[in-house]
Amino acid sequence: MPAEDVAVSGPLPLGAFLKLCGVVGTGGEAKVLVQSGLVRVNTVVETRRGHAVGPGDEVAVDDRHFRIVAGACT
Repeated sequence: MPAEDVAVSGPLPLGAFLKLCGVVGTGGEAKVLVQSGLVRVNTVVETRRGHAVGPGDEVAVDDRHFRIVAGACT
């Protein structure tokens, strides 16, 4: 499945990014998802929801892939 581009204005915590993309609805859901080892950042499993992601990073959750690009938040 091709990566979906998501525009952000700067770095943000992984948990906030997952909420922005609609992968989760709350910070609590993001915490559980990330700590479960189900989220990859640039192909590496990331278990810290506060890990900063920004333009140039790729985030994958199950079969959903997101490419972070510079721009206004959508």
